Amino acid sequence: MVFQFLKSVGSEWAALRRFARATRAGDALVFYAEGPADWPHFEAIVGELTGTHGLSLLYVTSDARDPVLDAPPRGVTPFCVGSGGARTVFFQSVAARVVVMTLPDLDTFHLKRSVHPSHYVYLFHAISSTHRVYRRGAFDAYDTILCVGPHHVEEIRETERVYGLPPKRLVEHGYGRLDAILTRARDLPPFVPSEGSRKRVVVAPSWGECSLLEQSYGVDVLRILLDAGHDVTLRLHPMTVRHRSRMVEDLRRGFTRQPGFTLELDMRAQESLQRADLMIGDWSGAATEFAFGLERPVLSIDTPPKINNPEHGEIASPPLEDRIRREIGEVVSPRELSALLPAVVRLAAPGGEWAARIRQARARWIFNPGRSGAVGAETIAAIYRGAAETKQLEAVT
Repeated sequence: MVFQFLKSVGSEWAALRRFARATRAGDALVFYAEGPADWPHFEAIVGELTGTHGLSLLYVTSDARDPVLDAPPRGVTPFCVGSGGARTVFFQSVAARVVVMTLPDLDTFHLKRSVHPSHYVYLFHAISSTHRVYRRGAFDAYDTILCVGPHHVEEIRETERVYGLPPKRLVEHGYGRLDAILTRARDLPPFVPSEGSRKRVVVAPSWGECSLLEQSYGVDVLRILLDAGHDVTLRLHPMTVRHRSRMVEDLRRGFTRQPGFTLELDMRAQESLQRADLMIGDWSGAATEFAFGLERPVLSIDTPPKINNPEHGEIASPPLEDRIRREIGEVVSPRELSALLPAVVRLAAPGGEWAARIRQARARWIFNPGRSGAVGAETIAAIYRGAAETKQLEAVT
């Protein structure tokens, strides 16, 4: 085991050295990923950059299991620097015109902006608002932010006003993960609602102490649905799979032999979502993705909201998570779980108006549905080429 650890660390430092050689000229376009879950947010933008815009880029990941390492798309050169010392040095020393990431809290802890001048672009990996589930200052170190919807623009501008921050460049971008769901849904067989009283339900809790699964009643929700004869797919957040292995094993032992139950650990799997009559969640961004992508309702269990910024009340804009829940479905209190099954019946009733209501909400809250990849790539390419022109001008003067 010690040998394997040393071998892994050695390969990470070797990758960092290769990366340093590749960026010696300081003109690279770099994408950084914490792990495989970032690729669905990058994929469309990267495809447009390497295709439409004819650019090549360097893809740096912290996870050796990232599929891009084994099968990089055309124009993409991958490196794995792990999550230890090599990554810290990568952050401090990266020499690039543009760095694109989904990592909040840049410059807050040990992961800092580079000592070299680079333009940092933030890409959201959730539709959620910026001022409650994220820490204060989570985006302050970025130069450009690709916003999912008008709520992000409103919240970030208000944050800049309240705290006297310099304005960042905010781009009306959209949400690549949602676009991927919309595209894939068109390629799959049409959704057919369940007949009779037995419904197909996906339960998709968020990650962390406010997750439905971390509450005493989380298992009760699963049992109520299964005892009523519904088909239940429990779709776990990647961070739950990574950090709560004992919980995952307890769920596996407790439910996998029960008829109608499926435990799903791969977030890339789409079949369960495509077949589901509805989703049950808490404050998970997956719920909004499901509703906006597949135009089906969400039943939210009213767990305590995730609060990573105790000063979020300083920002006047209510978090989107509060505003959206009743636009895309219903909310059930954990103190009234007797209301769970009637709500499932209402939301999954055939011929309802939820699809139309959800389309209206999507148009209101999401920029450029179906086009975010092209918009994001155009923005990044313009920044990249603008940085090159600035560098050439400085060299002349």
